[in-house]
Amino acid sequence: MLGLSYESLQIMPPSEALDLVEISGRIKWFDIAKGYGFIVPDNGLEDVLVHATTLRRDGYQTVLEGTRINCEALRRAKGLQVFKILSMDCSTAIRPAEIQNVRSQIKISPNKDFETATVKWFNRDRGFGFLTRGDGTEDIFIHMETLRAQGIADLKPGEELLVRFGDGPKGLMAVDVRVSESQFAISH
Repeated sequence: MLGLSYESLQIMPPSEALDLVEISGRIKWFDIAKGYGFIVPDNGLEDVLVHATTLRRDGYQTVLEGTRINCEALRRAKGLQVFKILSMDCSTAIRPAEIQNVRSQIKISPNKDFETATVKWFNRDRGFGFLTRGDGTEDIFIHMETLRAQGIADLKPGEELLVRFGDGPKGLMAVDVRVSESQFAISH
């Protein structure tokens, strides 16, 4: 039979029962473009992976950070993964403009005014990139969390932004960004 096995198809043999764990928690983050995100369980277990395919299968298109979720999870080689969503409560969801820079708990005092900067490069999969204010200036590190706080999903090299930044532990770090007026005028 073509050398296929339950293991190669990642299907559980009919005689093997699923070892499911019921998890209640909140959505830590979810990126629809990547197709996955994570849940922080209330019981202190490690973060739980949730795939977009599981969301869609159980009747949801996407989920916002902070949403309360009750689900059944299955232990995989890399940790817990949502198997079935039992319920979701979006009343605690955080809208994109309300998201804080939770990933870096570093307190940075930003410069007072927004300055124009150009995207040098940005890697959405890695979740960070760098901005430049021109030749002879120090690059400004920008994290995906800073972009998410303003509802910005991605950056392309050459795009202009308005940025407030400050001294971080390894150099300049963006604290707040806005789409520049010239960029807004071009795209609208």
